[in-house]
Amino acid sequence: MLVDPLHWSLASRVDEVLPLLPPVLAARAAPETHGCTLELASRPHRTVAGAVGELASLRARLADVLARLELRAAACGTHPFAQWDEIEISPGARYRSIHESMRELARREPTFALHVHVAVPDAESAVRALRGLRVHVPLLLALAANSPFWQGRDTGLAAARIPIFGTFPRVGIPRAFARYADYVEAVDALLRCDAFPEPTYLWWDVRLQPLLGTIEVRVMDAQTRVGDNAALAALVQCVVRLEATAGFAAEALSARPEVLDENRFLAARDGMKAELLDPGHDGRRPARELLDELLAACAPHARALGCDEELAAVAGLAGEPGYHRQRVLAGVAEGEPVGIGLGMLVSSLSAEFTDGARPAAPRSRAGSGHTR
Repeated sequence: MLVDPLHWSLASRVDEVLPLLPPVLAARAAPETHGCTLELASRPHRTVAGAVGELASLRARLADVLARLELRAAACGTHPFAQWDEIEISPGARYRSIHESMRELARREPTFALHVHVAVPDAESAVRALRGLRVHVPLLLALAANSPFWQGRDTGLAAARIPIFGTFPRVGIPRAFARYADYVEAVDALLRCDAFPEPTYLWWDVRLQPLLGTIEVRVMDAQTRVGDNAALAALVQCVVRLEATAGFAAEALSARPEVLDENRFLAARDGMKAELLDPGHDGRRPARELLDELLAACAPHARALGCDEELAAVAGLAGEPGYHRQRVLAGVAEGEPVGIGLGMLVSSLSAEFTDGARPAAPRSRAGSGHTR
């Protein structure tokens, strides 16, 4: 998000920023639906460390350009106090098309997400990974939740971005597809009927990108610190490999979309404190317990992929998730009145935008109320 450090409000000035970007940064930056939003995208990398190292460099270069315009950048799932009537739509053809299709839904406050692409060697492996990832969407969401504030108030949610973005169509967890041909037919039917111009208008939590040869996870909130991006990217990469090659997701969950949808809501509401539904156990299980099991299954894949260090940082993020850190930085407890701390919160988020790429160290479970 582009912000004005005078009041730490959103700044719809992306059209001023883009022409000033040096070529190496301009190639990795793009406007988004709202004029206060800039997307940074790394090149494909073989390792998480390579991707996150580039992200750190891109953030630093962007901060230098913005300083010349007396602007700053910050990253989290929602701007804490933006109001819809302050928001401007970007002038690009795609974004005007979205506005024409979504009408006033496109004028809502902008949301900011972390998207992770993982290359998969063949289409059927990608579909297997997609089926498994559907089950893990709530856990990824709980871990990455970083948007507790909206319109100047504490929502009581860990990820308010989810219901806000949910006003758009074609969102949420996709259905299970048995084969790649089933996926193609589902998308092709929408294209033939002119539902939208091309497949990237499908805003599912996880989707295939055949043009790139990747599976894309889109459910996670944008992360304030570079190192938290590293932890989440490592977990996503390992889970994709786990599900594509071995399969881990419980069939009792995969076959019950209504349970997955409920878990998605619980994750958005409670973050890592969520107790998720588990039909296989006829009850609920703590998100942290499920995460520990998933991390154990991912460990050999992390070694094969060279992301052991980054995957180890997941424990630190689980112990101090973004939504909790935001409330601490704003000086409020969950459910309390917000007061005047949100401007200082955005200032703190901006200061952390260019933190280094080192992942956060794992924390002891003792001393955090957000772990078991």
